[in-house]
Amino acid sequence: MADLHERPELLIAQLQDVTGAYPASPTFSAYRGYSWFRDGAFIADGASAAASAAARRASGAGAASADALADSADRFFSWCARTIGGLAADIEAIAAAAESGEPLPDAAMPPTRFRFDGTPGDDDWWDFQLDGYGTWLWALEAHVARHARDAAPYASAVVSTVRLLVSSWHRPCFDWWEEHDEHRHVSTLGCVGAGLEAAVRLGVLPTQLASQARAAAQEIRALVLAQGVRDGHLVKWLGSREVDGSLSALIAPLGWIEPGSELARATLDAVHRDLEVDGGVHRFVDDTFFGGGQWPLLSCFLGLAELAAGDRDEAERLLAWARSTATEDGMVPEQVDRHLLAPEREQEWIDRWGTVATPLLWSHAMVARLEAALAAQPAEVDR
Repeated sequence: MADLHERPELLIAQLQDVTGAYPASPTFSAYRGYSWFRDGAFIADGASAAASAAARRASGAGAASADALADSADRFFSWCARTIGGLAADIEAIAAAAESGEPLPDAAMPPTRFRFDGTPGDDDWWDFQLDGYGTWLWALEAHVARHARDAAPYASAVVSTVRLLVSSWHRPCFDWWEEHDEHRHVSTLGCVGAGLEAAVRLGVLPTQLASQARAAAQEIRALVLAQGVRDGHLVKWLGSREVDGSLSALIAPLGWIEPGSELARATLDAVHRDLEVDGGVHRFVDDTFFGGGQWPLLSCFLGLAELAAGDRDEAERLLAWARSTATEDGMVPEQVDRHLLAPEREQEWIDRWGTVATPLLWSHAMVARLEAALAAQPAEVDR
């Protein structure tokens, strides 16, 4: 297990279910037995990028490890495709109702998390979230391009997902953190926009649907720029004033916001100012979940964005903080309590669900993803 300190990506392959699903956390009571499209897509992207980095520097056993990580991403995307296939009829009903001007209620929208066999859970959850449906499309296209995979086996699932997003992207829904379903969240809109653009690049959409996807992606970008920017930076939801730690992901790895733009710089500066303390990044200023701690995966997203914007030193500083959160056994948690925003609220969550999710596979993947990005960009090319 000590090897996890050096190679956080090892846990990805170790914990992946035989179905291809990535468990969010194998031991945490509220996550055990479930996989998310959002978490899983970023985990698969971490595995895919780590495979590329390993292949560039390794031979023999190292090359075999690289192949195993790339194959792991393949298996997850196949799981996504099968899971979407199981929702295809529901998605067609959703799209048809939206097109008729009588959209279905939130309760009829597809779920956010799934059992490893691809079926929805039967317990209560904050289930209407669109970001994961966009994120899996983005991660799939990145993997296909990175490893020269054939997109054809995923065509049917891509079509269904695009049908869902084109018909429903404008609806309020829960955000990354499964909160505030009354709002339209900028991170969600960015994930959907990035996913639609990626789906078009995959080249598997029928002509009319590809045109609809392009149009929806353009509308999303125009809406965000018009209502999702305040004081020059992206905000948590349309009309908000605050930032959210997830916004960094829109700059990198998603690349939905140009890293060298003034908007990206202002957004990163706002995240640093309002949410980052000594390298650890909070989700948002009013966070009370487990006392509102700092999330290693958000430090990695901020590091990826800073690296894409040209600041390698900052990326390395944020990576070092994320790595410092690992336990003695090399397990990276969901969050740590070094700097709590609401310490008086920590115990209530421990009483409800137990101690913080450790490991969180998404955290491991983001450490691996930032390491892969640093390896792909030699220090001498820094600006």
